[in-house]
Amino acid sequence: MIDLSAQTVEQHIRELDELIKKPIYSISRDALAHYENEYYAKKCTRSYQMIQEAKKVIPGGVQHNLAFNHPFPLVFTKAEGAFLEDVDGNRYFDFLQAGGPTVLGSNPPEIREKVIELLETCGPATGLFHEFEYRISKLVTDLVPSVDWLRLLNSGTEACMVSIRIARLATKHKHILKMGGAYHGWSDQLAYGIRVPGSKWTQCHGIPRFVFKGIDEFFPGDLNDLERKLRLKSLRGGTAAVILEPVGPESGTRPISKEFVQGVEKLCRKYGALLIFDEVVTAFRLSPHGAQSLLGVEPDLTVFGKVLTGGYPSAGGIGGKQEFMKYLAAGIQTGDKVKKALVGGTMAANPLSALAGYYTIQRIVETNACEQANRMGDRLTAGLRKLIEKHKLPFVAFNQGSICHLETVGTMHFSINWLKPWTIPQIIHETSARKTEMEHMGAAYMAEGLVTLAGSRLYASAAYDEELIDQALEAFDRVFSHVVKL
Repeated sequence: MIDLSAQTVEQHIRELDELIKKPIYSISRDALAHYENEYYAKKCTRSYQMIQEAKKVIPGGVQHNLAFNHPFPLVFTKAEGAFLEDVDGNRYFDFLQAGGPTVLGSNPPEIREKVIELLETCGPATGLFHEFEYRISKLVTDLVPSVDWLRLLNSGTEACMVSIRIARLATKHKHILKMGGAYHGWSDQLAYGIRVPGSKWTQCHGIPRFVFKGIDEFFPGDLNDLERKLRLKSLRGGTAAVILEPVGPESGTRPISKEFVQGVEKLCRKYGALLIFDEVVTAFRLSPHGAQSLLGVEPDLTVFGKVLTGGYPSAGGIGGKQEFMKYLAAGIQTGDKVKKALVGGTMAANPLSALAGYYTIQRIVETNACEQANRMGDRLTAGLRKLIEKHKLPFVAFNQGSICHLETVGTMHFSINWLKPWTIPQIIHETSARKTEMEHMGAAYMAEGLVTLAGSRLYASAAYDEELIDQALEAFDRVFSHVVKL
């Protein structure tokens, strides 16, 4: 059972508060040098050579931010179940899981066979309607009670963008409130307050400041701060929507409780704002019915992403009640003549993505994949806690089902208080130094056969069993044995 109670979340927050007060513990420099010289330099030569060539035609050498790692990105050529394999033939436990969507494990053959069959008949896209657009929409609306209609898009970023356009049209209000530190894609407005609560526009390089006139952030877990912002916005055009990740910013890296989310819902009703859940990671991972079913909350709009197509491309969508989703209707069949939100995407809802998503979600339900993945997340987290105690480290491990967090330096637990501007340089210095150590720990994990997200987040999947989790914990044990206070 996934525990999102206030008592449990408060305990995790206290542990994280203590972590960032302590000195930094990380992989020893001798151990890091050993990994660099004995593993990366000797066993990853083809990856190194390919990345050097890639740097000549790709900015930084890779096309995706998650591919950056110390001392250089590795080139992966195979994904199957709970494992990845690089171009040099090295095998790894996959706890990145493509950023979260592969709940069944990577590249399940039963889905792959359906995709191949489609490619032999229809091809990946026609630009016209295909039966699986209907079939996946029907499946999602059957599973998620708050979703009457589903509109497929190309990414979670697009779905988040569209959600705030719908909210402004539906409520006639101006402002959007997002939870500080949350990641809702990289669109202009929602980049505000990204990653570090209180950071406002400071990490939104390339975006003019005037773009943020209609958006603000509130502190995670603080209902008083949210209501203060809602009350203020009610005097200045009203709040169109409150958008949040239902387990907390960055997939629950800074966790929030069930009671808090229920309080947010009440405040939205009080101030006439729509409640938008960003379930890009949580939907069909924590439960076939979304995190909202675990929280006892029905958002007005739900954003879907990667998991909606089981890891295949063009993975995004938005669902909700008809009274709000009518602003996305492709024609005037709704009977309501309303201004439509600007939205498009030639490759959205392409046959390949819709089919892959339909069979993936169907398979998740039929095999109880969420329950299996959540159990493996519990086992992994419990094992990590025992190792932390064994090696007497200040690290913090906790999980929301199959979303697991291993905080070694607490980089994302820092926040900026603009009422104390003299502390900002110190926070920037601390987060920069700790981010470097996250990269070093990530390099050690990788050399021991563990692929993680930034060295601090791990996604379990239904492809894992108890034996595989225990083998992975042995690898973490080897890394932890080389951790020292810097």
